[in-house]
Order: sequence, then structure tokens, then C-alpha cells
Amino acid sequence: MKDKGNSVTVFNARLIGAFFLLAFLAYGIGRQLFESTDDPEKYLGASLIIANSVMVLFIGILLRKTLKLYNPTVGNIYLFTRIFEALALLTILLNGNVSDDLGYFPAMLVLGIGSIPMCLTLLKHKITPSWLAIWGAAGYAVFAFGFLMELFGKVWSMYLLGPGGLWEVVFAVWLIMRRSKNVKPKTD
Repeated sequence: MKDKGNSVTVFNARLIGAFFLLAFLAYGIGRQLFESTDDPEKYLGASLIIANSVMVLFIGILLRKTLKLYNPTVGNIYLFTRIFEALALLTILLNGNVSDDLGYFPAMLVLGIGSIPMCLTLLKHKITPSWLAIWGAAGYAVFAFGFLMELFGKVWSMYLLGPGGLWEVVFAVWLIMRRSKNVKPKTD
């Protein structure tokens, strides 16, 4: 991300992008393996779910570092969002059963709602291309709505998570591929 000319931020942007992509894989594969009746597979699945939560937490910590330069409140909201997501996704391990996982829907709802201000900050301060920030805000709004409906018994999340989920992949690739620019935070 852009930071007062510090070259370490390029590494952080790439690291954040890598964490976005690896977290998808870790949770997706980990959740599948955790359903296994074979103990080694179940333990590997649990390890991947824990790794996902660690990566999600670091996404929040690292992005907060950039966001707080532009809006400290948004930086803190985003960090809280990722802390909540990381902890809520770990509930699958406490339940011992994927079908009883009560943490996934609230985790995704909070992620959707808490990521909208982050995307709007990216837009306002031109940290990312406008199209990417607008897509993120809209995608997360649709994403959050889908998971809100899940809490009311409507099975909509699978149909509405696409725009937000795809945005995370594109954002991750953008973070990994972008070039460093020495840009100072804009003041309001």
C-alpha cells in the first residue's frame, strides 16, 4: 500500500495480497479436510483453519497500518472486523463438526459490513483504482446482505458472495502486481 515513501510498504502490499489468496485456500481446503473421519486429515484440516485465522488477522493488522494514515477510525474498524472474522471462523474447531459451525455466517456478515468503509477509504484517497474500490464496496454490501439473509433462514449467501469474493482475488492480485509509488496521505 502507499505509505510515506517507505519501501517496506511494497512488501506489505504483496504480503497482504498473498495472505488474501492463501487464506481462501487454507479455509476452503481445511474445512473439507476437517469433515474427514480420518484423524490425520482432520488434524491437517484444523491446522489449515488455524492458519487461515492467523492470515486473516495479519491482513487486518497490515491493512490497518495503511488505512490509519488516511482515517484512523476506518483502520480500527477494519482491524476489529478481521479479528472478529478470525475468531469466529475458529469456532468450527470448538464445535468439532462443520455442519454445526455457527461462526461462519456472523464472520462473513461482519467481514462484509466492516470492509465497506475500507473500500470507501481506498476510493476517497485514490489508494487503488476507482473501479476496484467501487467494486469492493458494492461487492461487500451484496456479500453482507447475503449473509444477513442466512441469519433469517434464507439460503442466499452462496448466490451473493461472488462479487465480494471475486473482488478479494482481484484486489490480492492487484496488491501483488502493483508498483511502488511514493505518495503521501492526502488530508481532508
